[in-house]
Formats: sequence, structure tokens, C-alpha cells
Amino acid sequence: MSEEKTAGWKEKAEKATEKLGLYGADVDLKRYTDDEAKAATGEDLTPKRRKALEQVGVETEADSATRSGSYVQMNHSVLQCSMAEEGLEVMSTDQALRCHPWLEDYWWKTVSADADKYTARAALHQEHGYFIRVLPGVKVPHPVQACLYISQDGLIQDVHNMIIVEEGAELHVITGCTTDPDVKRGMHIGISEFFIKKGGKLTFTMIHQWAEEVSVRPRTGVVVEEGGVFLSNYICLKPVQDLQMYPTVRLLGKDSLARLNSILVAMPGSHLDVGGRAVLAAPGAKAEIIARTLSLGGTSINRGHLLASSAETRAHLECHGLILNPEGVIYAIPELEVRTDNAELSHEAAVGKIAPEEIEYLMARGLSEETAVATIVRGFLHVKIEGLPDALTQEIERAIDEFSGGRGA
Repeated sequence: MSEEKTAGWKEKAEKATEKLGLYGADVDLKRYTDDEAKAATGEDLTPKRRKALEQVGVETEADSATRSGSYVQMNHSVLQCSMAEEGLEVMSTDQALRCHPWLEDYWWKTVSADADKYTARAALHQEHGYFIRVLPGVKVPHPVQACLYISQDGLIQDVHNMIIVEEGAELHVITGCTTDPDVKRGMHIGISEFFIKKGGKLTFTMIHQWAEEVSVRPRTGVVVEEGGVFLSNYICLKPVQDLQMYPTVRLLGKDSLARLNSILVAMPGSHLDVGGRAVLAAPGAKAEIIARTLSLGGTSINRGHLLASSAETRAHLECHGLILNPEGVIYAIPELEVRTDNAELSHEAAVGKIAPEEIEYLMARGLSEETAVATIVRGFLHVKIEGLPDALTQEIERAIDEFSGGRGA
């Protein structure tokens, strides 16, 4: 990368190392170590760790026929990087910057290096991250998987990811982020920049399964050109200490489309601040942001912001929450902003407990109270996610079963 461009964002980052995030609690980064005890290798993928990867949708068999490419990073070390399709590139972003000098024109373009102390930290301490690119017109048949794994207690992991879907191409990426079963504490900062060119389609599914004392600060920016499609599925069903994310999608091309689905479970002690923002800046652009949230005693804040600045745009924001524990808290914060006289934005939000009459209705048909509650919870969380492999779908169903079962009113 040219010294001139590097100096530009590094200078901005250096001035923002103490800048608080716009949302979420302030995390003391000094509590974590940047030093990796030893560089991880493929031999570190023990059976126990492979099982942890599989639980977030990452298949570890080398001859898997259901993945078109794979990227696995443990702490600061790249363990696996492969691709099985013509027209597909998968590598670390460090390598990509060396291979593609033009990549500097995309670097820090959708997320600002000085947005807050977390982006600044990633800009100044970045250790890899994945680069995935699909060439024009190529439709990758199977998902590409990427995993960002923390195996060292107390480590801070900073990555910068990049996905480029060239014109007319299609790609599904499944990202599973998780920690070693023995890790209790850590911090993950992930910068992600996605570019979907004219007529391209990106389906991005992210499964987070962190430990109970892990803080997480993803920062994501997406640009969608004319006729492009961005589908995002975010799933967090396990305890995490503090998660705050607010991806922003800019629909800059005519008839572009974005859909963001989130399934969130706030376990006791967890604090989730998750939302999404869609900027509809071209005629015919459409967006939909849908969240299903369950609180079992934790706090969940669901934000959503739709901004229509171009005519003939349409978008919908929806947040439904269920509280199954009196200690739980759910906030819904929808924002609609229209700067044109020909746009249609809407929102719907509902938060509460399970209505007793719903339970009584099912019990009248022979279900026990416990089964009736579990059935309602399962139905509430069911959001159709297109393109998920069967194994991951089953894992999500199993996780939903795990906490929906046995929850009597």
C-alpha cells in the first residue's frame, strides 16, 4: 500500500485512539493482551476445537464438498486458506494488499478509521482478516466459510475483512466467530467492508458464539450498486458479555436491495446492542431490517435507522421481542428519516411476554404448559434464512431447542 494513502488513515486513527463509540459501553482495551503466546498452526485444530467450529457452521473436513472456499484464523495466525472454484479468491487481507495494489482504493472506504477507538485500534494493530472476491459473472455454487477464532484467554483480536462481489456475480459467505471452550475472557474487533457491484448478490450469514466474558465490536460498511442484492443473517444465541454492532448499508445503485435479519438471545449477564442502518440513495432502492429478540435475563437494544434520500424508495423496519425472565430488558429504537417526497418507510415493534391465552390455547389441544411455551418460542424465533446448509440449520434448531425446552411460564 502506498505510503501516502497509509499515512492518511493512520493519521486519522492515531487521533481517535481514545474516542468513545457512538453506542455501547466503553471497553477498556488495556485489559487485554495483544501478544499471541505462540503462532497457531493447523496442528492446533484439536477435535475439541473442530467441534466448536462446526457449531458455528464451519466444516473442517479438507475434502468437504459443501464449501467453495475456506478461511480459518486462530488468534493472529492464518490456519487455513483455500478455494475450489474458478473465479473465486480467498486469502488474508494482508496477502491481498500485496497481491492487489488496487485494493488500497477500497481500504477504509465504507468504515472510517477514526469512527471510534475500536476502528482506530484495528487500523493500527490489524492482524489479517479475510479477503474474498468473486470475479464478474461467476456464481459460486457453495458457500465460502470464514472463521475468526480466539483460543488464548485475555487476547484481543483485530481483523480487517474485505468482500468484493464483481458485476453479475453471486456469493454466499458463512462466518462463524467463536472462542476456545476453555477461553473465558477476550476481545474481538472486526472491521468488515463489502462491495457489491452492478447486478451482484452477496448473502452473508454470521454466527456469533463467544464466551461469557468476551467483548465484541464489529464495524461493518456495505456499498451496493445498481441492481445489486445484499442479504445479511445475524445469529447470536449464546452468552456474551458485551456486543455492540451497527452495520450500515448504502444502496447507491438504482433498484438495489438489502435485507438484514437478526436472531438474538440475551442470556443473563449479556448486553447486546445490535442494529442496522440502510441508506436508500438511488431510485427504486429497497431495504428491510427484521429482528427477533428473546431475553432470558439479559439486556438487548435493537436499533434501526432507515434513511430515504432518493425518490421511489421503500423500506420496512421490524423488531419483535419476548421477555421470558423478569430480569430481562429489551429496548426497540426505530428511526425513519425521509428526505424526498416520494418514499415509503414503515416500522413495526412489539415487546412483551407470552400472552397467557396463547399458552392456554395450546394446552387445550393437549400440550403441556412447558411444551406450549417451547412451541411459541420456537415459532417466534423462526425467521426464514435462505441458503443455509442443512448442518447449520440443524445446529440452529438444536440451539433453539436447548433454551426453548423446559421454559414453563
